[in-house]
Amino acid sequence: MSASSVSRRRILSLWLPRLPIDRIQRFFNSAGLGKNNNDPSIVVIKDVNALVIHALNEVAERLGLYIGQPLANARAMCPDLKVFDADVVADAKTLSDIADWCDRFTPLVALDAPHGLFLDITGCAHLFGGEAALLQTLVRALARQGFAVSAAIAGTSVCARTLTRQATGSIVADGGEAAAIDRFPVSALGADEAITTGLRRAGLKTIGDVASRSASEITARFGARFSTLLAHALGQGDAPISPRKPLPDYIVEKRFAEPIATDTMIAMTLSRLADTLIAAMEKQGKGARRLEAAFFRTDGVVRAIMVETGRPVTRSAVVDRLFRERLDALADPLDPGFGFDMVRLSASRTEIVVQEQRDLDAHVHDSDELAALIDRIAARIGGKRVVVHLPQNTHIPEQAVLAASAQHHLTAAMQAEWPARAESEPPLRPLRLFDQPEPVTVPFATVPDGPPHQFTWRRAKHAVVRVEGPERIAMEWWRQDGKQLTRDYFRIEDAEGLRFWIFRDGLYEGEVFDADGKPASPNWYVHGLFA
Repeated sequence: MSASSVSRRRILSLWLPRLPIDRIQRFFNSAGLGKNNNDPSIVVIKDVNALVIHALNEVAERLGLYIGQPLANARAMCPDLKVFDADVVADAKTLSDIADWCDRFTPLVALDAPHGLFLDITGCAHLFGGEAALLQTLVRALARQGFAVSAAIAGTSVCARTLTRQATGSIVADGGEAAAIDRFPVSALGADEAITTGLRRAGLKTIGDVASRSASEITARFGARFSTLLAHALGQGDAPISPRKPLPDYIVEKRFAEPIATDTMIAMTLSRLADTLIAAMEKQGKGARRLEAAFFRTDGVVRAIMVETGRPVTRSAVVDRLFRERLDALADPLDPGFGFDMVRLSASRTEIVVQEQRDLDAHVHDSDELAALIDRIAARIGGKRVVVHLPQNTHIPEQAVLAASAQHHLTAAMQAEWPARAESEPPLRPLRLFDQPEPVTVPFATVPDGPPHQFTWRRAKHAVVRVEGPERIAMEWWRQDGKQLTRDYFRIEDAEGLRFWIFRDGLYEGEVFDADGKPASPNWYVHGLFA
């Protein structure tokens, strides 16, 4: 649906008022611990050196307990109270999992911390039978998962959020926001407690009372931020929500009346979705660089698998093969549980496909085969483990080579120019370079710039018989702030024919001093081994 055909946005607000205690209850149920749901239970959190109620179940609420009540008072009212410590991180993870599950309705899902969500359902409610059917479907599904939930739909996020706290299940038509919330108390707007108290003292007890005053009067007394909040609640403009994930370029999905659980059906579904996705991108001359398959289980769990490619993919067979490799290599196998009722395939990154002459150029074919091989290996073991090396414009040995992702830098690696080796000359750099130079013990050496006569490395003594050097390498002072010392490198061969690349760290009488300021002996390190 084009933007011009939609007059206003439609926002569905979700609020899970008992999320902390519902999360704990779900844990007990899944673990089969047999916790009695009829027991009064609360979650407490520390507030100003005192434990207060952070969340409570319905049984505890019927006994007169309330959020913010001190734990000591709650125990006095209910001695058999079951108390749990708050886990804000686990609650945030649970809310994030619920947001992932809500992606089945719309990809535009935003967090409304600490226990709420916003869903931008503009233009997609008809896919679920209308706004009322969508709201009921969502609420019933979350209730089956064990969550108490309140939901409402309005033209602005602030109005929808207010309705979830006061009139759950409300669906406000476009333009009816002001009339829908005018009777609610000012505290329903979610403003600061100081502002709410100030409004009450001024005799403005309901949102309608506040709305009856001029905007300039409200701004002068309570600030522009609250004035803007009130305007948004009344449907007079709205701030955009911030979706958790960027909207993919292309999305295709398949819903099932009967959940699927077999590997064969999952593979067939992905293959068909790949055909549809590639056909949609082909019409606009694009190929996929990053693909994500999301599997929605009937119990609310969502599993997402992502693959990346070095070049834009324009064939469904390649997409199918990459996901087969990824699924086969999963350390945590794809658990269907009671089955997947929806599978979605999306292309979150696409590029325009550049047509090349491929019939006569053998190098193009070789490059394509190499890129395809890298993609398959990356899908199986991870893209960060498949690297190429690129030369860097620096003389510091450990920084002269950069390990980069092969999928993203294959072309640069194939075109890179490395320093040419002089013919009939031994290599100037070792075949094996250590990530970190390893210290060696040098009992004595010719100073100020002479090589060692012997050294000890890894508890073994080595007598030096041949030496080439020194090669002096000064550190990049404009990057190092003078903290790195000048190095003198030597190519050394010991009595057994082993060849080392060692260096003296610092210049004697120039950079290395003891605590008294007198010249000290520099340290020695082995940095690599020649073949």
